[in-house]
Amino acid sequence: MKNELIFEGNEKKVYATDNPHQVIFHYTDVTVAYNNVKRARLRSKGIYSNKISACLLGYLNSCGIPTHFIELVDEREQLCRKIELIPLEVSVHYRMAGTLAVKLGVEDGFKPANTITDLCYNNDELGDPLVNSDQAVALGLASYEELEKMFSMSKRAAELLKELLHKVGIELVDAKFEFGRASDTGEIIISDEISPDTCRMWEEATGERLDKDRFRLDLGDVIPAYSKVLEKLETL
Repeated sequence: MKNELIFEGNEKKVYATDNPHQVIFHYTDVTVAYNNVKRARLRSKGIYSNKISACLLGYLNSCGIPTHFIELVDEREQLCRKIELIPLEVSVHYRMAGTLAVKLGVEDGFKPANTITDLCYNNDELGDPLVNSDQAVALGLASYEELEKMFSMSKRAAELLKELLHKVGIELVDAKFEFGRASDTGEIIISDEISPDTCRMWEEATGERLDKDRFRLDLGDVIPAYSKVLEKLETL
């Protein structure tokens, strides 16, 4: 049973439940970018983000990658494991796009011979800066052992998602993963969401962007793009 609101963000709300180790995530229609500088409300966006994330998180669970996702509650909500948030983000890049491309002075979409993995301190006030493992440990955000597990899980999860999306004609350009310590076991698990909000997804046949870049870059048709992703995944 959904109880009191315990966290309210821009794009999601989190509610307590009768189980102290479980929470309910509610996806809103709000969309933000550039650390909340750009903001809009897009009708039904929360529905698509919820369903896509449930699909992808559930898939990772089935592959042995532990996540906070338990099950869908309805079109906007999902039941999740409660976690102690680790304020770090691990991103896996198969192409250089967006901020990464600008920062390194390469063409947007440049495909390197290797896979790039980076770590960011999830802190809006500081602009989510890049950090290394030593800095993360020095700040008390995670231990070396936890960081090693987070990097390993991120790389494995990205490969699984890349293979899955390829089956429906979508290229995974990059993916961002957040983590937490499960309140019941203390184990490191993937948290938050995995959707076009946190991953760049391009249609392989056309190069069409099917992710939040449609909002960031004012390309329009954000909801049709998210809808296309969900429709393709549902064919599996």
